Amino acid sequence: MSELCDWIAEHLDPLHDHAVEGGQRRSDFDLTPGGWSDMAVEQLTPAAVLIGLIEREQGVNVLLTRRADTLRRHTGQVALPGGRQDPGETAWETALREAHEEVGLEPRFVQPVGLSTPYQTGTGYLITPVVGFVRPGFTLTANPGEVADIFETPFAFLMDLANYEEHERELPTGEKRRFYATTHEEQYIWGATAGILRALYERLYGAALA
Repeated sequence: MSELCDWIAEHLDPLHDHAVEGGQRRSDFDLTPGGWSDMAVEQLTPAAVLIGLIEREQGVNVLLTRRADTLRRHTGQVALPGGRQDPGETAWETALREAHEEVGLEPRFVQPVGLSTPYQTGTGYLITPVVGFVRPGFTLTANPGEVADIFETPFAFLMDLANYEEHERELPTGEKRRFYATTHEEQYIWGATAGILRALYERLYGAALA
């Protein structure tokens, strides 16, 4: 497993906070350029998520959650553990803190190995994805105020572009939004989460970012 960890780390950015520095990124607008209301860069709020790669006997899984139905935004959606970056925090510190707060994952079980491509959301966040290997022995407990469910999805499935489709929804403004989506064992993974995972595929397997 250490060989896989080293290989993935080689394709990522170092563990520093790069999302607010500009440069290449992915966004909710990639499939609908100019098709729905964008937000100015200065309005974006720094955030981070943990792409937690869990070592299992049958292979590597990705830690995912389904957001609580009581949340104001992204209600009930599948998400990576994460949230708003506090002042003075690095992206990896935010990701580990949020994973602990949301699902009870203790930071001592996580080895952060690098940062994937920053992702801009239509709700005004600039997300830094932090990739980390999660060693066995941890226990998880969902924070009921934030998380309705915790589950794992095979890394190999999420890294197979054949499993993704382009979907479309109409926004309250009447504008059309197109996004990537995939379904695994009845879990519908779409929007920013699917976009972040596809961007990780591009980093690892060499597909050029548009």
